[in-house]
Amino acid sequence: MNKLLSLILSAFVLSGCTTANSRSMPYEAWRLGFFAPAYMEVWIETADAIGIDGMVRIQAGSGYPAMSYPSAFSKGIPEVFKGKPAGWPVRMGWGKGKYVKGADLPKQIYVRWQSLVEPQIYHTRIDIPESIRDIMRKGEKTLCPADGKWITDYRKAIVIGLAPGGIAKAWVTGPCLTPIEIARVQAKVDPTGPYDGKSGGKYRPLSPTSKAYVEKFGVPYGSW
Repeated sequence: MNKLLSLILSAFVLSGCTTANSRSMPYEAWRLGFFAPAYMEVWIETADAIGIDGMVRIQAGSGYPAMSYPSAFSKGIPEVFKGKPAGWPVRMGWGKGKYVKGADLPKQIYVRWQSLVEPQIYHTRIDIPESIRDIMRKGEKTLCPADGKWITDYRKAIVIGLAPGGIAKAWVTGPCLTPIEIARVQAKVDPTGPYDGKSGGKYRPLSPTSKAYVEKFGVPYGSW
């Protein structure tokens, strides 16, 4: 290996270590998750995270979010619809998502999604204030219900609920800690349509179960 290449590789390794060590969180990665109310199906075109390090993580989230009803194992339209879409849960899970690796804590999250029951395209930005990042950095001693053990847990997950009418609500939470609300925002309609106008106005299909629910009960606007 020549001297110049060795110096370049050394600088790269040192730079990587410095970046990793300078991250402002006491864990390797934070998590971004999404969910939608029962039967109120959503398709996330993109969720981009802007970190306090100035880096933008494109598609930190995408696809279908978590949703209780209809479940992945649903077969046919049920005689009784068990799910209740109105309102937000008192305690939500982590949602469907992933860890945003190699990134510092976020200062803003941009989401663009298809609300399939309407259908409509919405987009919005959710600001993550420093006070919330302070919460994400702080470890708390807590009794974890999963195994009955006392642990030091962190609220290292941001969970976003997406509802019809362009309502987005965000919380910060941890596996064994209660969620704390970050913000509730009203998204804007994106006039370009699905996929930035590249799909000829076609949305993702709404499942027969959700379609049947909406036709029977409607959409509980104003409950989110």
